Amino acid sequence: MAKVTANSDQLRTLAAVVDSGTFEGAAASLHVTPSAVSQRIKALEEQSGRVLVRRSKPVAPTEAGSVLLRLARQLTLLEAEAAAALAGDEAAASTPLPLVVNADSLATWVLPALAGLEGIVFEIVLDDQEHTLDRLRDGTAMAAVGSDPEPVQGCTSTPLGAMIYRAVASPSFVERWCPDGWTTETAGAAPMLVFDRKDALQDRYLDAFAPGARPPRHFIPASTQFVDAAVLGLGWGMLPDLQADALVDSGALVVLDDQTVAEVPLYWHQWSLRSTVLDAVAGAIADEAGRVLRTTGSRAPGPARPRSDRRSRA
Repeated sequence: MAKVTANSDQLRTLAAVVDSGTFEGAAASLHVTPSAVSQRIKALEEQSGRVLVRRSKPVAPTEAGSVLLRLARQLTLLEAEAAAALAGDEAAASTPLPLVVNADSLATWVLPALAGLEGIVFEIVLDDQEHTLDRLRDGTAMAAVGSDPEPVQGCTSTPLGAMIYRAVASPSFVERWCPDGWTTETAGAAPMLVFDRKDALQDRYLDAFAPGARPPRHFIPASTQFVDAAVLGLGWGMLPDLQADALVDSGALVVLDDQTVAEVPLYWHQWSLRSTVLDAVAGAIADEAGRVLRTTGSRAPGPARPRSDRRSRA
């Protein structure tokens, strides 16, 4: 087994290379020459006996590189916390904490949770809730909100609650595609909104409501614009109650089906690391989640809305 004797400069350089995607970008962020960056990475690879980064565009960590990248993130955070403690500060404000969050959570409840944390800065990466843990595995994030209950090796997993999604569309869409009610036939023909190619939420709804239906689809890879597309009548889609309720109440959206709803449980994942910053973030996330998310398994429909004349089940 290789013995790794990496120093902090080498580990910091590895993180900079992965974050910037190039050796030149890492050199600029570290205020050293590209040659110095290359020498540090080469020395670290020789010490570990492994190739640590793929010289692709952008540069990406190998499996062995991800192990040392996690070490680099931990070292950076702990160094910053120690410096802050010695200076009498409560948090390491100058060190961004890398978090990965699904777009709907970021658009609804995560930012209010983080807004109450003073002295902590964040680097937030978006990914589908079913893929956020990939960022923990490769070391590019230290914590994540995702839908997988199983923790990544070296991490913990804590249930947060669930977001409830319903099929919604604009009144103009309803008049065009389903004036007599939302049916399995309509669901198979009416255009559908999908966030990106990782987004399986609409297809899972169709598997339950209209098995075999595969309607045409629009890809709208931004949470706010996804809502806009639904309001504008571009297609129907699954929206969380946290985003849709006010629009339904105002008449801008109509709930197509209030029976076949989707419950997406969410979990807080973080590295098993004693850190005052991570603990503060985890506490804020848990508090806000407890306030706004549904208890898993309690999928009772929301309050009555002015939509009953515009929907019907097959």
